Amino acid sequence: MALFHFGDIVHQKPEVPMYLPQHFAETDPARIEALIDAHPLACVVAQAEGGMVANHLPLLRDGAGRLIGHIARANPLHTRVAQGAELLAIFQGAEGYISPNWYPGKADHHRHVPTWNYEVAHVYGAARFFDDEKSLRAVVGRLTKRFEQETNGAEGWRMADAPADYMEQMLGQIIGLEITITRVLAKSKIGQNREAEDRLGAAEGLEARGNPALARAMRERGGPL
Repeated sequence: MALFHFGDIVHQKPEVPMYLPQHFAETDPARIEALIDAHPLACVVAQAEGGMVANHLPLLRDGAGRLIGHIARANPLHTRVAQGAELLAIFQGAEGYISPNWYPGKADHHRHVPTWNYEVAHVYGAARFFDDEKSLRAVVGRLTKRFEQETNGAEGWRMADAPADYMEQMLGQIIGLEITITRVLAKSKIGQNREAEDRLGAAEGLEARGNPALARAMRERGGPL
């Protein structure tokens, strides 16, 4: 799959809308792409008519600069948010609580406190809602192909498995969503500000408690050990 053409998309401005110390800023397009692909359920936030709204939607990359998905037709998002309005899609990656007891340095000076480590990507873009059947079939086809292949392999469900009239009825109950990406801010808070032995100790603590994903991120991307 092609990477996002980040260039001017991944950047920081003086008015960055997320607390983002420079040492936690994630600017590697491949890492951001991997996070989004591995955690496709996004929290989509919008300033709508009447106040702020949030919805949880699986979204897939479509080429270099778009995200695609769909919502229920009964969901008022497509009537409360104008075409072209800005949306924020938040993708949450590995995360977990970090205990000071996992830091070997604690025994020497006790200058440690609990924290929470995590990886997250904030994707901003312009909304486009659509409901023509051809486009809806394409979106549903993309989503089901991706997740059915992961879940069931060659035996995965296909749209053609459902009766044609039923599938037409179901498509009539959704609205397509396309987000044209304008900016990406990503954060990897994975112990880069810790001594190597303390970061490794925390990774071992996470792994022992069933969180290998965050432990792996801290080992691989938290800086030199």
